[in-house]
Amino acid sequence: MAAKQTRRKTVTKPSKPFETGLGRVAANYQPLTPLTFLERAAQAFPKHIAIIHGKQRIDYASFYARCRRLASALAKQGVRKGDTVAVMLSNTPPMLEAHYGVPMLGAVLNALNTRLDANTIAFMLEHGEAKILITDREFSATIADALALLKKKPLVIDYDDKEFPQVGAPLGKIDYEKFLKSGDPEFAWTAPDDEWDAIALNYTSGTTGSPKGVVYHHRGAALMCYGNALAGTMVDHPVLLWTLPMFHCNGWCMPWSLSAVAGTHVCLRWVRAGAIFDALASHGVTHLCGAPIVMSTLVNASDAERKSFPQKVRFMAAAAPPPESTLAAMADAGFEVVHVYGLTEVYGPAVVNEWHEEWNGLDSAGRAAKKARQGVRYAPLEDLAVLNPKTMKPVPADGATIGEVMFRGNIVMRGYLKNPKATREALKDGWFHSGDLGVMYPDGYIQLKDRSKDIIISGGENISSIEVEDAIAGHPCVLFVAVVARPDAKWGESPCAFVELRPGATATQDEILAFARTRLAKFKMPRMVVFAELPKTSTGKIQKFVLREKAKSL
Repeated sequence: MAAKQTRRKTVTKPSKPFETGLGRVAANYQPLTPLTFLERAAQAFPKHIAIIHGKQRIDYASFYARCRRLASALAKQGVRKGDTVAVMLSNTPPMLEAHYGVPMLGAVLNALNTRLDANTIAFMLEHGEAKILITDREFSATIADALALLKKKPLVIDYDDKEFPQVGAPLGKIDYEKFLKSGDPEFAWTAPDDEWDAIALNYTSGTTGSPKGVVYHHRGAALMCYGNALAGTMVDHPVLLWTLPMFHCNGWCMPWSLSAVAGTHVCLRWVRAGAIFDALASHGVTHLCGAPIVMSTLVNASDAERKSFPQKVRFMAAAAPPPESTLAAMADAGFEVVHVYGLTEVYGPAVVNEWHEEWNGLDSAGRAAKKARQGVRYAPLEDLAVLNPKTMKPVPADGATIGEVMFRGNIVMRGYLKNPKATREALKDGWFHSGDLGVMYPDGYIQLKDRSKDIIISGGENISSIEVEDAIAGHPCVLFVAVVARPDAKWGESPCAFVELRPGATATQDEILAFARTRLAKFKMPRMVVFAELPKTSTGKIQKFVLREKAKSL
């Protein structure tokens, strides 16, 4: 029988308590926070390996002590509750330590996207009011340029990765390991007074203007840990290989999730096929997360890079579902792919394609149709719906009627930092409006059909088409420009720029790209420029849907 779509009434006032003679006290109520997971893991499994990085091995007792040292050292530098600590780090131990050490003070962690340009980084440091910046030498050039743009600079702490040395020059006067030694391994950190307190700040590309700062709270982060453990079937000391950037939605909250199940983090500085297969064979990796490009990297690995491994590996993949051929190749290679979907505003994945055993009996086309769907809500998400954004009524669950995908529950962000207007708009009518368009099937599974704001998802990273258009529009020969997503075998999608030149002007693709390159991060650059008169409506609006169709055939 088809599942009936239901709407639950939002509770705005607590009901009269069932009388016991006593309300909330310390004995029966504590604010939720993921920080206690590490404390428990260190107590229960002190010698279990928590982190592997090159030849470095850190057990849970040491991991906990290092996080407390970091919190203590930050406190000595004046970091207090509500302060922001930014990090520009690869998937390395300091990034994991920052996920605990920073919020142990009630401070807020801002993990910066290492692929961004100096202007954007400078905006985030200023907007987030970063008091401290911990940065890897690999990114010294970008950070130096960003700091030069700031009037008020944060205290800079340099991380010199001894396992994988970098050539970048140090930018501050403090070395990370020396900084850690100044802290107390027995530092008496405190849990939040209120689980609604901010734990992290993540910037999302958005579609217009400057990036928006998404604020996470302790409650949502803690509940996501349970959701990840269930969706990923993380039991019996799982081993996670970090193919997902930890700056992306705080690594989908996995830095906290693994402590809940006393798992092992295998750090990976760069996503390379050889390094991935080495880790799979050497460390008994059980879980991976990331965009389809990681699957492409694995499937297209050379014979020299491949290594056999006996265990089954669960791959939680976001973004567009991969082709059936890729899924088959992944299965043959020993991977079980789980399709998830979410946004920065919902702490990463909040929807999972829960697979039914009977679907295995379908033919290839039937299985592909089931896998193409994003799925059902994560366990800690209270509600997931496809609604008509004008009437706020559910669309028919027919797999055809398009509406907007909306979320409601405890793993929805607090809001956008210093942007009450955008917060109210995103959370109006009791729902988080994702801006993604999709359909609802009779069995309650959703499937995305389009993105109402023309976001391009390339390699798992959001690219604003408007940002790319603005970078190109400044070229003196450009009259009109429109950027749309073009299918890309490696990245899933890549930007394709359609340019209409000014009358009498001439320009080449190389000239346009060279101009844009000075204004965009490398991963945001168009892979192709098409010169043509742009299709427009009678009112002069560019018809992007026409260009999207054209881009598919290029």
